[in-house]
Amino acid sequence: MSIQSELESRSGSKCELCNSALDLQAYQVKPVNNGGIDEHLLACTTCVAQIDEPTSTDTNHWRCLNESIWSEYDAVKVIAWRMLHRLKNEGWPQDLLDMLYLEESTLKWAQATGEGLSDEDKIIHKDANGALLFAGDTITLTQDLDVKGGGNFTAKRGTAVRNISLVHDNAEHIEGRINGVHIVILTKFVKKSFPKE
Repeated sequence: MSIQSELESRSGSKCELCNSALDLQAYQVKPVNNGGIDEHLLACTTCVAQIDEPTSTDTNHWRCLNESIWSEYDAVKVIAWRMLHRLKNEGWPQDLLDMLYLEESTLKWAQATGEGLSDEDKIIHKDANGALLFAGDTITLTQDLDVKGGGNFTAKRGTAVRNISLVHDNAEHIEGRINGVHIVILTKFVKKSFPKE
């Protein structure tokens, strides 16, 4: 059974955020760990568009979170937490945030994108094109890089680096393995690889 089918079964074929039955899709909540159903929720295109593009957020649409915060599924609660933090200056979202309980590991997942932090506190990793980078992503080098230590070699432009990790106190550094050597790579020299549909 596909993840989409499992999500439809679990949710009764309704958006797990706003309860819409129209234009539903499996939405994977970043950052990705194992890619299983627990990292997905069923969402309508209206919710997905606003989650992914903060400037298109319609505050009134998200009053639906009054119900979604009680979901038994962590992926739903993580997105609810992020959207409520994005909207908390409106007043009413703060009341829902006060009621929303997340286990420590789920809270770390919710905070991983920097939602809820002030701009000064955010450490957001972006590639050379401005795409957000998350732990576990695959990136491609955009130029040849000289690797010192561990054999002194040149990592060629176009080399794929899988399952990267982020340097949490520096938005310009990520880590990965090339030719078996663990190295730090500057984000300005990488391009995120997106899975083919």
